[in-house]
Amino acid sequence: MRKYANSYSGRVFNDKNGNSYSGRVYGDRHWKIPFFVSLLVSITLFTTTIFGLYSSSYGRDQVQLDMVSFARPAESDGYFVESDFQSFQSNGFAKNEPPRFAYLISGTKGDSHRMMRTLQAVYHPRNQYILHMDLEAPPRERLNLTISVKNDPTFRKVENVRVMAQSNLVTYKGPTMFACTLQAISILLKESAKWDWFINLSASDYPLMTQDDLLHVFSNMSRNLNFIENMLLHGWKLNQRAKPIIIDPGLYLSKKSDLATTSQRRSLPTAFTLFTGSAWVVLTRSFVEYCIWGWDNFPRTLLMYYANFVSSPEGYFHTVICNTEEFRSTAIGHDLHYIAWDTPPKQHPVSLTVKDFNKMVNSSAPFARKFRKDDPVLDKIDKELLGRTHRFAPGAWCNGTSANGADPCSVIGDDSVFRPGPGANRLQELMNKLLSEDFRSKQCSTKS
Repeated sequence: MRKYANSYSGRVFNDKNGNSYSGRVYGDRHWKIPFFVSLLVSITLFTTTIFGLYSSSYGRDQVQLDMVSFARPAESDGYFVESDFQSFQSNGFAKNEPPRFAYLISGTKGDSHRMMRTLQAVYHPRNQYILHMDLEAPPRERLNLTISVKNDPTFRKVENVRVMAQSNLVTYKGPTMFACTLQAISILLKESAKWDWFINLSASDYPLMTQDDLLHVFSNMSRNLNFIENMLLHGWKLNQRAKPIIIDPGLYLSKKSDLATTSQRRSLPTAFTLFTGSAWVVLTRSFVEYCIWGWDNFPRTLLMYYANFVSSPEGYFHTVICNTEEFRSTAIGHDLHYIAWDTPPKQHPVSLTVKDFNKMVNSSAPFARKFRKDDPVLDKIDKELLGRTHRFAPGAWCNGTSANGADPCSVIGDDSVFRPGPGANRLQELMNKLLSEDFRSKQCSTKS
C-alpha cells in the first residue's frame, strides 16, 4: 500500500514597523494591481476551460463540442458537466454476479486481538477489508497487527485484507472519526473496483450471522439501498451539537484530548436540513463515491461544516443523503446493529453479555455492539450462530475437510456459492419490514 502525504509551505514577509510600503511608493506602482488581477483572471479562465473539457470527457468514449442554445432551460440539463458524473454510479460489473462488501474495522490501543477476531468472524474471500488502528495505539501493536495479516496464508493468497499504513488520531466526538472513514473509503475505491456496499465496524462489534447469510440475502436486493439511521436533528441535540463552536485537537495534536469550545454560539444552517443517526452504516458504492467525488460540491460543503460539529460521525452521511434528491429515497433507517443503550438520555451503548443473547438473536440484526474483550458471549455467538470452530466462520467457500480437526476453510472453493442458514431467514424477515412501503415512506422526514 502506498502512503501519500501532502506538504505545504509558505512565506510571511514583515518589516519592523509592520508596513513594508509607503503610500507614495504604492501610488507610483498602481499599475501593478490591475496587471496582476488581469493575469490571475486569465490563468483561472484558462485552467477552468482545460479542466472543464477534461471533466466532461471523463467516463465517455468521445467528446462532442456542439453549439447549443440555452433558450429552453428544461432541455439543457445534459449540457452541463455535472450530468456526466452520473456514470460513476453505475455498477455494471456487479449486476451479473453476487454482491461484495467492503469493510472498515477500526480500533485503538489494546484492540489488535479484538480486531483480528472480528475480522476472522466476518471474513469471506469475496469481500474487501481494511483495518485501521488509530495513533493512540503504540507502534509495536500496529506492527504486530500488520504482521498477523501478512502471515495469514488465506489473506496472503486472496489479497483482500489491508492495514492502513497511516494511523490517524481519532476522537469520537469530533470530525476525525468520519475523516478517517472517508480515507478508508477512498483507499477501498482505489484498490478494488468490485464491491457494492461499505460497512464500518469497530473492534467492539461482532457479527450475529455468517457472511453466507448476509451475502445470500443481499443478493436478492436492489444495490442502491443505503442502511443508515436518519432522524431530524432537533431538541436538546440541536442545541448541544449544532450551535457550539468547537475545535477538535485531534486535527493538529498527536495525543487525544477533549474538544475545545468557545463561549460563542453559531446560527443554524438554512441551505440544508440537519439529520442525525447511528455512526454505523451500510452504504452503497454509488453513494460513497458521491461523498468522495462530490461533483456538485455539496459533500465537501458539509465536510467543512461538520469539521466544527459535536458528534459529527452521527450526522455527516445522514445529512448528505437526506438533502440529496438523488439518494434520499435510497435511505433505509436502520444501522443493521443490535445496540442496548443506557438509561436516558441513551447516549452510550452498554456492554452486551450472555443475558442479552436472546435479545440479539430476536433483533434479526446481522451485527451487534458493544462487547468487552473476550466476553463469554462471543464464544456463545461463535458456537451457536456462526458455527465457528477454527479461524473463520465457515461458508460454502470452505472447500477443505474437517477430518482430524482440520480447518475446512484452509482450502478456498467457489466464493460465489453461498450456504445460508438460520441467520439468513432472520435477516430476510427484518428486510421485509425495512423495505415495506410504510417504513420507507418515513425516511428522511423533516417532521420532528
